This record gives sequence, structure tokens and C-alpha cells, in this order.
Amino acid sequence: MSATDRDPIRLIVNGDRVDVCGVSPQTTLLEWLRGPRQLTGTKEGCAEGDCGACTVVVAESRGDGTLVWKPVNACLKLLPSLDGKAVFTIESLAGPGGALHPVQRAMVDCHGSQCGYCTPGMTMSLFALTKTARQPTRAEIDDALSGNLCRCTGYRPIVDAARLACAGDAEAGDTGWRGPGVAADGSRIVSTDEERIAAQLAALARAATFEYEGAGQRWIAPVDADGLAAACAAHPQARIVAGATDVGLWITKQHRDLGTLISTAGVRELAAIRRDADATTIGAAATLEDACAALDDDYPELRESWRRFASLPIRGAGTLGGNVANASPIGDSMPALIALSARVILRRESRVRSLPLEDYYLGYQKTAREDGEFVAAVVVPRRPANLVLRAYKVSKRRDQDISSVYAAFALVVENGIVRRARIGCGGVAPTPSRAGAAEVALAGRPWTEATAQAAASALEGAYTPIDDLRASAAYRRRVLGNLMRRCWLETGASAAAGARVPTRVDACAGD
Repeated sequence: MSATDRDPIRLIVNGDRVDVCGVSPQTTLLEWLRGPRQLTGTKEGCAEGDCGACTVVVAESRGDGTLVWKPVNACLKLLPSLDGKAVFTIESLAGPGGALHPVQRAMVDCHGSQCGYCTPGMTMSLFALTKTARQPTRAEIDDALSGNLCRCTGYRPIVDAARLACAGDAEAGDTGWRGPGVAADGSRIVSTDEERIAAQLAALARAATFEYEGAGQRWIAPVDADGLAAACAAHPQARIVAGATDVGLWITKQHRDLGTLISTAGVRELAAIRRDADATTIGAAATLEDACAALDDDYPELRESWRRFASLPIRGAGTLGGNVANASPIGDSMPALIALSARVILRRESRVRSLPLEDYYLGYQKTAREDGEFVAAVVVPRRPANLVLRAYKVSKRRDQDISSVYAAFALVVENGIVRRARIGCGGVAPTPSRAGAAEVALAGRPWTEATAQAAASALEGAYTPIDDLRASAAYRRRVLGNLMRRCWLETGASAAAGARVPTRVDACAGD
């Protein structure tokens, strides 16, 4: 049994249940909050998930009576995707009589606001941090604020506010969703308010596909893989949506009519991550944050690259499967996954097939996915012995920026000889791709400066990139070669260098 247009989008807003009918499925949460709901504390800045002025916090049920709290870019979140979830805006934080929430008080006491436009989003990001961390490190604070831009105050007082808000006595006073949610021992505090919200969400949970129609458009949200396969087969031309971190821009910037939308977000099997002796299988609905954490044990060298991939709100909403499926030539996950010999699992009704990831990309935003088929999972082999791995992102802005060039090098080096080489590149061709000529220049040869130089030269001549606002073609070619040289300097020039693994705290070592 599925819902119809008579069954509304059902969500919790600032503690109260709200049913929504009649709006287009392409309506963003930000548009709805500021319009019909008149919750104008949530601001619109960039409308593309970069500035964080629109940040709200979403609570989802774990299924065991507890909640997951995530900061979310309201400008990209499509309203039907909030069905069965709880949304909290800046208006929710103040207590009875207008008493300031601890995060709000910390922002005031630390002078963390100047013009004030970014302040609601900053405050909501810090509120989400109080739900997950007590006495966070500077790196954790930086990550929590990675999706929030401030153009006038500077970040020192905001970081101070984060420390103050998270260091208070979480067990004193209001410890509900209005207050810090982590005790001194690091355990989660579950308040009566959280229990009430969890009960509300349990009442909204759907056991079957949710279908919604509004303004002549349709949203289909299956709850299991069989339902997703049936929906895709019945609507082979429909747009498949996961976190909408890319699709949202087609709506806010290009004003496109996307037609019928099929959401993968509620498909339980596709959110699962499984690991065995041979591979880590990441379901297509698993978030980037969860996928990166799952790969971290085998490939810690990618940690910095994953963190720079996107802000915490984007990583918490976007999916690895969506990034792979979109086939953008500048997607950051694909070059690294190609270097790691990843495969993509495709399903159409009952048929399941597997492809090497590099074979999935046929041309600019063109893939091997057939009508009615969907990406079900990405399979990444476990770490092989004697692996030398490096991944480099080059962009105008260090964090959360589109790559000018991305290159990943995975070399199996035994007794000083490169036994196997795989190189994945992005930003230099119409598709993410392997650099075959450079791999040939490496394989079977000693891992020496001369070998690295030969591979660098092969890389510089392997592609014919374009000139655009991010970089010139000549710059991209030169950077590719230099990244190969850098890989040699970090892993081959010094015997000790290969043992060094970049960590999240490298950039804040002096803090």
C-alpha cells in the first residue's frame, strides 16, 4: 500500500507536527520555512550549500528510541525528503521567557556575531555539535563549522563560543533538545523532550512506499530495495535523488523542472555498509560521512581528502552512491575509488550486475546505467599488502571547493619494485578516468625518482583538459605531473616518508 496526494508530507518542526500538502516536491526546505512557515531566522545566502546561512538541524530516529542530529543546508534539502523527520530552526533554541540557549549565550559572551547574517546558521551548527561532542578538539570545531562562512567577524570568537557552549555542565538545568546533549563522560543524554520527539517520529514512520503529488509533480520514496527497483522500472525516465546536494542546485540555480523524483534516502538496505575479508560494500544511500568513516580503517591516507571533499552538512546529506552515479568529471570520490579498483553494483528489477568503476563512465555525464536501472552499491577492495597510497586535491580554496585537479595514486611496491599501479584523475577530462600511460610507465619498474619522472611526463601528456574559471589547461597538465613527483617525494625519496599518514589534526598542530 502506498500513500497518495491525499497523504501529506509529515514532519516535526520545532517540536510540533506539521502536515504539508499542495507544494511542489521541488520545494526546498528553506523556501518553505521562510515562506509559508514565516520562520525567517533561517537566512538565504548562496542557495547552493556553500555559505551555511540557511543551516538548520534535523533529527532522525535510529529505530531504537534515540535520535541522530545533523546540521543541514536548508537551501538544498527538498521538502518531501523531510517526511518522518524533525527539523529545528534558530527560533526553537530560546527557552521559556526568551532565555537564551547555551550556544546563543556563548555567541553573545564571546562576541561571535557582527553583522549577524551568518549567525543563525553558525549557531545551529554549534547546536548540532553540542549534541555529539563535549570539550571538542579544535579540529572537531573546525569540521563542525566547515559549512559556515563568516565575512566580517572572523572565526576566533566563534571557535571560543563553541568551546564555551560544549564545556558547560550538560547535566545541569535544561538537558533536552534545547541544551547540550553530551555528559562529562562522553555519553549521550536522552531527555524527556528527546523521548517525546522520538515517539513522534516513530508515529510518522512509514512501512511502505510514500508517494506524494503536488503542483503537478510527483515524489516516490520507497522503503526497501525491491520497492526502489519497482519504482525505477515503472518510471524509467524519473530522476533518482539521494541527498540532492547536486540536484538541489539544478532547482535553485537552473530552475529546472525535474519531473518525477524517486528518492533512495529511505531505502534501508541501501544505507547499509558491510565489510568482509575481501571488500567493503557501501550501499548507495549511505552518506558520505558514513562511507568515509568506513573506508578510513583501510585507507587512512585519504582522510584529509575526505574532509576537504565537502562540509559536514554536505557530507551528512550527500551519498557516495550519488556522487558516483552523477558522473561529474570533477567529483572527488571517483578518482580515489578508481585508483582503489572499486566496482559499482547496478540493479534493474531482479537483475544485478557489476562494473569496474572506470567502465561506468562513457562520456561527459553519460554512464553505462540503463533506463530503469539504479546504482545499488559501491564495492571497494580491502587494503592490499605493500600499498603506497596518496590522493591530492588542488582547488582555489582549500576547503569545500570544487577541484581544479584531483589525482589519486595507488602503487603496490614490493622490494623496491612497483608491482602494480593504478592512477585515478579528475578535473582533466570529460569523465573521471585512469591514467593508463602513466601506469605503464610505473609498473614493473623500480620505485625511483627516474621512474616517477617518467610517469609524471606521461601524466602531463595524457589529457587535453579545458580552460575554465578554475584553471587553465596548461596549469592542469603541469599540476598532474607535479603531483606524481610529490607522491615520489613523500613515499619514495625517504624510507620514513612512506610511513607518515596525514591526520585531521595536521593543520591544527599548533592549537
